[in-house]
Amino acid sequence: MSCKADRDLWDICMDNGSESFQDIMSQPDKYELQIIYTPLTKDAEGNWTMKQERLHVDTTKYFYPASTVKMPVAFLALERLRELEARGIAISKDTPLRILKSRDAQTAVHIDSTSETGLPSVGHYINKLFAVSDNDAYNRLYEFLGRDYINKTLRSKKIFSNSRVVTRVGVGGFDYEENGHTNAMQFYEGEKNIYDQKSKKATENFLLPLTGDKKGKGFFASGADIVTLKPFDMSQKNFINLVDLQESLQRIILPELYEENERFVLEDEDYVFLRNALSKLPASYDYPAYDPAEYYDSYGKFFMYGDTKDAIPDHIKIYNKVGYAYGTLTDCSYIEDEKNDIRFFLTATLQVNENGIFNDDTYEYDKGIAFLAELGRLVYAQMLESKT
Repeated sequence: MSCKADRDLWDICMDNGSESFQDIMSQPDKYELQIIYTPLTKDAEGNWTMKQERLHVDTTKYFYPASTVKMPVAFLALERLRELEARGIAISKDTPLRILKSRDAQTAVHIDSTSETGLPSVGHYINKLFAVSDNDAYNRLYEFLGRDYINKTLRSKKIFSNSRVVTRVGVGGFDYEENGHTNAMQFYEGEKNIYDQKSKKATENFLLPLTGDKKGKGFFASGADIVTLKPFDMSQKNFINLVDLQESLQRIILPELYEENERFVLEDEDYVFLRNALSKLPASYDYPAYDPAEYYDSYGKFFMYGDTKDAIPDHIKIYNKVGYAYGTLTDCSYIEDEKNDIRFFLTATLQVNENGIFNDDTYEYDKGIAFLAELGRLVYAQMLESKT
């Protein structure tokens, strides 16, 4: 790759990208493309510094974040446990819990055959959430926290200015109103109840107006076999703008760069646990055990490796969360190459829905994932070359 100090990073990527990559880069409106790149460098005193480079980023423009909403919810679940612990409750991420059925749409959980103990816990749900983007694991953490707590707490940290987590994902029977109700829960040890949490009802409104939340030219309603020819309304769905998404990850990787009131309230061991969950590959888990043929290294790692099933080299670690649904692909990553002393954040989203119809399961995901993989490689190559 050719490299000149006065050349724009995005121009270099464009010049060296494939034809398909150039097609997407040259039509950002069509593909709803947004990218944030943040290299890490050290100043003269040896402190980490970050400076974001943004391309087509618009924090007021809606895109469907899919499973990326699971990431800050996982962070908050540990913070909530620490809050309870500070009140004198003997609770941890490994404390077993029972999830009760409080309303008709809800379901109860008392056992979890995928865990080492056979019982559900917050820690096990976090591991499943990051390992293979398990929907039920996220939904249970959403139910533990509730809509009001999630959004108010994230906003108090100076993120989520216009972002929102307002629904469960991947489960039927819950409209916007029903998603405001969460299950009662019991945390226990043996025969002893440690903490009882009553069911909650959200009272706050987090549906701030956004542009572009009516998408496409048609959609299939749930269970319908005839398309409705009008834009798909996403105005009551989850949303995390790209800046807030990356900012939440940055607070876990480098909390020391933020004021104390802007950080997640966690202990050192919590950061270690979360970083491990963010970077761990599915095949390395014993509980649950994942088939590496189905859950290969890049199953949830789109940047650099998303278009291959080859093993990711040991010296490269990717701490991330991806999301894909309704033709929208998003990846928020921190990529670290210890061998070559390369560290950077990269976050991007794009939509690949050529026919403009939603819920028809006809999306160009392969093209979109190939773009993200190539973007990661091009940015990485630029950083590698800058060291020579």
